Amino acid sequence: MNFDTWFHNQSKIIQIILLILPFVGWIVDLLVRWSAFIKNQSLVNLVMALVITLLGEFWILTILDAVMIALNNKLFLEE
Repeated sequence: MNFDTWFHNQSKIIQIILLILPFVGWIVDLLVRWSAFIKNQSLVNLVMALVITLLGEFWILTILDAVMIALNNKLFLEE
């Protein structure tokens, strides 16, 4: 799975739009988090993937990710 690589190769504005769209943002966040975990096998990525999977309907997580993308081009707690 290279969805995280594809996502990070998009322009910053496309990344933010994909994250703030309802339901689409949750799906994109899921794909990026699980793809990053499969590639890196880190505990932080696993925990964040599980949090997004279980609590993904809370908008605060995807909005936080969109803000982090705007500031430093990485998702919140992504390794």
